[in-house]
Amino acid sequence: MPGPWPVTAERGADGALTIGGVCVRDLARDHGTPLWVVDEDDLRERCRRYVAGFPGVDITYASKAWCAVGILQLVEEQGLFIDVASGGELYTALVAGVDPSRLILHGNNKSVAELDRALEVGVGRIVVDSFDELDRLEALGAQRGVTTPVWLRITPGIDAHTHEYVRTGHDDSKFGFTLSLGLADEAFTRSLALDHVEVVGVHAHIGSQIFGTDPFIANAEVMLDLLARWRDEHGVVLAELNLGGGMGIRYTHEDHPVEVQRYGRAVLDVVHERCTTLALPRPRLLVEPGRAIVGPSTVTLYEVGTIKHLPGLSTWVSVDGGMSDNIRPALYDAEHEVMLAGRASSAEPTAVTVVGKHCESGDLVREHAPLPGDLTVGDLLAVAATGAYTASMASNYNQLPRPAAVLVRDGQVRLLRRRETDEDLVRADVSLR
Repeated sequence: MPGPWPVTAERGADGALTIGGVCVRDLARDHGTPLWVVDEDDLRERCRRYVAGFPGVDITYASKAWCAVGILQLVEEQGLFIDVASGGELYTALVAGVDPSRLILHGNNKSVAELDRALEVGVGRIVVDSFDELDRLEALGAQRGVTTPVWLRITPGIDAHTHEYVRTGHDDSKFGFTLSLGLADEAFTRSLALDHVEVVGVHAHIGSQIFGTDPFIANAEVMLDLLARWRDEHGVVLAELNLGGGMGIRYTHEDHPVEVQRYGRAVLDVVHERCTTLALPRPRLLVEPGRAIVGPSTVTLYEVGTIKHLPGLSTWVSVDGGMSDNIRPALYDAEHEVMLAGRASSAEPTAVTVVGKHCESGDLVREHAPLPGDLTVGDLLAVAATGAYTASMASNYNQLPRPAAVLVRDGQVRLLRRRETDEDLVRADVSLR
């Protein structure tokens, strides 16, 4: 420990896991399970590492990883900008008290209502993803009598060699203006004729959970070459470049992501070298970590409810949550490290399949999890690195209420999200009787 575990995670004197100085048994007793436990020190430190690792760069939290009022408040306190990818994420950021000028609006199919709300509150930048969106913004700007500063989202043709569901930079993508097809050039040319849209920069995000720096270096080179070519062809120097996010994290001890400092140095070195070669002023740079900020900071606690031994086959360990609070194993074949959390054990580990309680065979927490052979009903299990795309993709499948979330630090516990109730499950339903 820590490995994939938060920075303050450790075994207490009695062998139970503690996070932020709080025993997980106490957390389970007071707040129930499943429970998302956020290590505040870990989250804040990851924000600081990005700020230190990318000097002179505006670090932007990709809120789609986990968009909750308290999470947004914490990352803003560390000086990060925040990007939002829907009207709901924008609303959440405003409720959190985030300065709208520090917000960036993403999305491949922003509605007229979402764009108009962004103009109304004064969102700092809008990332334009399509020709339809250029037209919508021009019409809305004319109605409001404003000119909107935007970035064009470029699809750079870089395959990030990650899961197909989280690749976004290859040519055949729903995101952005594809560079190789001439769509990026057409979008920039068309934007120059608009009166109420001002392109001030470009944005390119190539994917998620990427190990290694080569894809990020290639992305920076392609984007800077594009800015230099547009300068030469149109006499316009765009002053802002958002290089997206996507750096991988440790979900298990087998994962070996690049350290933030090395990642930052590699990107900044290539930006400096390329700008010098191209005689291009260094643009304002932004990067957008989401998973890398909140993912490793969070642990999910479950209680074991059923253990099913099949001699010669498998041992199935069922917990009280599953795919409704973490869809990643079912959706991405993702693996998370799992440990016995409520006590210590000297029993020999045995490989078991940890599953959820949903009516799906694919409702996995982890296959072949090495857990002590004396595992029993009522034990607490902890699952590592569950801060990103768990709460934000959670559902009420099988009508399970979504979990509570707590923030722990220096022995203190603060509630981030209350546990849903049965009443919450039917609050939006309309009875026919």
